[in-house]
Amino acid sequence: MIQGELENKTLLVLLGPTGVGKTEISLQIAEHFGCPIVSSDSRQFYRELKIGTAAPTEQQLSRVQHYFIGSHSIHDDYNAGQYELDVMSLLSELYASHDVVMLVGGSMMYIDAVCNGIDDIPTVDAKTRLYWKTVFDEKGLTYIQNELKRLDPKHYAEVDPHNYKRILHALEICTITGKPFSKIRTGTKKVRPFNIIKLGLNRPREELYERINARVLEMMNEGLLEEARQYYEFRQLNTLNTVGYKEIYEYLDGTWTLHFAVNMIQQDSRRYAKKQLSWFNRDSAINWFHPDDEAGIFDFLKVNILTSKK
Repeated sequence: MIQGELENKTLLVLLGPTGVGKTEISLQIAEHFGCPIVSSDSRQFYRELKIGTAAPTEQQLSRVQHYFIGSHSIHDDYNAGQYELDVMSLLSELYASHDVVMLVGGSMMYIDAVCNGIDDIPTVDAKTRLYWKTVFDEKGLTYIQNELKRLDPKHYAEVDPHNYKRILHALEICTITGKPFSKIRTGTKKVRPFNIIKLGLNRPREELYERINARVLEMMNEGLLEEARQYYEFRQLNTLNTVGYKEIYEYLDGTWTLHFAVNMIQQDSRRYAKKQLSWFNRDSAINWFHPDDEAGIFDFLKVNILTSKK
């Protein structure tokens, strides 16, 4: 579609922390508006990881057309920049037959990539990339974490401390530019040709944490241990260095007991939810609701989606 034709199109972004209850309400909204769902949960991209990512079930997927669920392999090198390009291309196609498309998930950088775009970051030369890779291989994760904290404390406070690839990338940019990575990321927003409405879901902290703890136990009952064990030989992949899998691998390594590993999954999931909310709370464009307030959500959407088309 040409850009002018997108002015009356809406991207409805449904976001919130892990375990809050996005899946069911997203299905209800999508069925109401007859629109497809584009996932912005970066872990659900990977077809091998179903239980530990709480991916929609086959029955749920059959209710609404989904995109970016099981679309990639854990062996694929995929990032928010590529996701931005892929989703923008997909939206151009979807808007040919839909006035509304939903973007659903909680991966902060991936949501921002679609809504605001990603900064143009300098290309890292092979020498710098090899240098930091060697440092990581020889000195480990804690060392590069401390280096990032020293060179760019602002980005250190934001980045996933266990995501060594993102830490290495930030260090590479610091090296080739002589500036903190957070200074290079200007945050300049790209103008999108369609309307964006952001709807956030949240619960009181105790209620949210209880749901997260219960969901982890449910995942274990559904076979998370067996799912993680199946890909144990690939545990060094960045896609498996994530909550729910890295803790299980500590158990399989004999470092932790299974009981302790499950407790750590719960704890790390709660920490991630807190980090998500800290990120989202900086965005004043998000309209917040309790997931059980279906009447309020649909009243809001009815008014705002109609308004966005005027």
